[in-house]
Amino acid sequence: MFVIFGAAGNVGRVSAAALRRAGCDVRAVVRSAEQGAVLEEIGCEIAIADLLDAASVARAIEGAYAVQILCPVPRADADPATTMRRMIDVSANVLRADPPQRVLALSDYGAEHPSGTGITTLFHTLEMRLAPIPAQLTFLRAAEHMHNWARILPVALARGVLPSLHHPLTKLFPTVAAEDVGLLAAELLLDERPAKEAPRVVSIEGETRVSALDLAHTLGALTHRQITAYEVPRGEWAAMLQGAGLGENHARLITDLYDAHNAGRIDVETGISERRFGSTALADVFAAILARVAATSTASAAAR
Repeated sequence: MFVIFGAAGNVGRVSAAALRRAGCDVRAVVRSAEQGAVLEEIGCEIAIADLLDAASVARAIEGAYAVQILCPVPRADADPATTMRRMIDVSANVLRADPPQRVLALSDYGAEHPSGTGITTLFHTLEMRLAPIPAQLTFLRAAEHMHNWARILPVALARGVLPSLHHPLTKLFPTVAAEDVGLLAAELLLDERPAKEAPRVVSIEGETRVSALDLAHTLGALTHRQITAYEVPRGEWAAMLQGAGLGENHARLITDLYDAHNAGRIDVETGISERRFGSTALADVFAAILARVAATSTASAAAR
């Protein structure tokens, strides 16, 4: 049994579908029965779990051969770092008590740094807490997800301006499509190579690094509009993020992350031997996001 946490998410649902295509039994772990409906249609067993509840996590991994674990940063939380650390502790304790043969943790570029990287510091904690588990352990470190820009694209379309915390606008940085991460995760879970004592660390990013200017150009080309990239001044980051609905603590995690990004600390760890590259282009991801935005707008208009 392959157990996929976060199976309703952009990465998890791709992993679950790939494993089902490979003929594997898959238990899709989600937060609600509604989230599991589509996964059930492709033959997944559905488990409902709360990552803060050890008993539900233990039930989800019972009888597992392999587990793909994800501890997401909780968005609507007054103290997301503390809550995510609790999720990590719960998952690590349960996996240590009932270890499967294989564990793959979805991690982040820069997770080798113990401090000073904002959100990414939490993925360092995840890796450190999982490291002692007696299983064949893989950390899949992904670059910034292209889909993260989904929340900003409607604003960019409304104003003709794409705000960026990446400085300068010409700076190239790694990104990756969630679909490519999900497919690689499934591939690594199925990889039967002999186990090593140390965790296996694999990185993934897209074939081409991009800049904020590239993002704006791509969005403009897809929408046949003039979209200008805007370098948000450092002193305005916190206010902008809180104005978008994030709490003060969450905003601080993001500002610390982009400070680290702009200092060149969020990248492939020096000496990593396994680097992979996704094939999905930025334009394809943005086109899919725009299609969903248009469909949502159409549905909202029809409801009125």
